[in-house]
Amino acid sequence: MRKYGHAIAIGIQNNLTYRVNFLFRSLFGFIPLLAMLSIWRTIYAGQPGALIGDYTLAQMISYVLLVTIVDMFTAVNDDDWQIAADIKDGNISQFLLKPMNYLAFRLCLFFSGRLIYTLVAAGPVAAFILCQKSHFVLPADFTTLGCFAVSLVLTALLQFFMSFTIALLAFWVTEVSTFIFILFAFEYLASGHLFPLDILPPAIRTALNWTPFPYQLYFPISVYLGKVTGAALWQGFLTQLFWVVFAYGAACALWNRGIKKYSAAGG
Repeated sequence: MRKYGHAIAIGIQNNLTYRVNFLFRSLFGFIPLLAMLSIWRTIYAGQPGALIGDYTLAQMISYVLLVTIVDMFTAVNDDDWQIAADIKDGNISQFLLKPMNYLAFRLCLFFSGRLIYTLVAAGPVAAFILCQKSHFVLPADFTTLGCFAVSLVLTALLQFFMSFTIALLAFWVTEVSTFIFILFAFEYLASGHLFPLDILPPAIRTALNWTPFPYQLYFPISVYLGKVTGAALWQGFLTQLFWVVFAYGAACALWNRGIKKYSAAGG
């Protein structure tokens, strides 16, 4: 395990080199956040106590803010591009010759990147939430907060394994950017970035529940807001865990097939 601890240390050092970049990325991330808050305030304007779906204005604003928090802890930024570049440039050759698993190595770098990004962005995000404190809903109890934390970990793993799998297409195609953008588009629309998925028509909501996308964002936020409880909560956790295991299995299978056709010239 020492070698993976060293990988995390390397990832932290590399990310600290770009801490200003992380800061500006987090600050510019508030621009779409401000736009979404403005849109929802306008929708609710003039309708005191109005509900959209099952959401009050405070719950909807909390949902939008929680999207930023979940992204801060779990979003994959450049990892998929870097993995694809490693394959195209032949950098993975060293992992085929040394006793280190490439997937585990990239996972260490992913978590180190999330750690540094969270530390850099925590201040601005906390300040922004403080400004919206009159409309920010706190979790019902510590149990709910704990369940939210567990769901965040599963969300991060699901995000990473899905991105890793898509990046491995670089074994077969020269340019994977199209596939990465397609996955990002589906994640953005179907995971609940723009709005809570339970305000959609039942048929669409049911169809989405058969995909992993709601468990990348909507589910952990629903846990935090207390909208998923009891048997539905445990069913949601099991479904989320299923998709994590499925994505991991797909990543391993695609890696094993890819390295069989992989070739690199030089050292």
